[in-house]
Amino acid sequence: MAKVRVENFTITLDGYSTGLGQRMDAPFGDRMDGLHDWMFAAFEDRDAGRGGIDAEQVSRYPEGSGATIMGRNMFGPFRGPWEDESWTGWWGPNPPYHHDVFVHTHHARPDLVMEGGTTFHFTDEPVEKVLDRALTAANGKDVVIGGGATTVQQYLRAGLIDALHVVVVPMLAGAGERLFDNVADALGDYKVASTVTSPRATHVEIVRR
Repeated sequence: MAKVRVENFTITLDGYSTGLGQRMDAPFGDRMDGLHDWMFAAFEDRDAGRGGIDAEQVSRYPEGSGATIMGRNMFGPFRGPWEDESWTGWWGPNPPYHHDVFVHTHHARPDLVMEGGTTFHFTDEPVEKVLDRALTAANGKDVVIGGGATTVQQYLRAGLIDALHVVVVPMLAGAGERLFDNVADALGDYKVASTVTSPRATHVEIVRR
């Protein structure tokens, strides 16, 4: 049965997934340089055949995934109405998704078809409706809630997430957007199923009770 999951969602030791001042030259905000160093190193280890905890964990996505949901802030650094439609995401002409991606935004724009099978759909529909569309697009595979934190929180509060893989890295942000703010009631339905630690990060598996 298809699941709704969060994969490789990286936070600092004090719980932040983004810092203050997100912008073009600082996609994750101030004091967040190195947040995803564990992931880049893991890809290198995996591709070189070295394996290891991080390489095993990073390979979980997009394995078994048929659609992704993300927020506007994950798609790009811009806020408000689109000045134009030249921005096509952080990932270049061939994004790593290779399936349908649904972007929550109050400012819709036409679907964006990219190389490699990725199509971005921009929507201001409720989370339940967007998830229904994503499940249909996934055609029996899992749907991944990609982020950012606000988007994950919306799906948690709606009781729509089955499992979360959270990666905690040894750095401090001090301010920004925290993953587990504003979801106290929802977290009562989840438990920590496992943790595994590498020299670079701690991987936490959170599942429904």
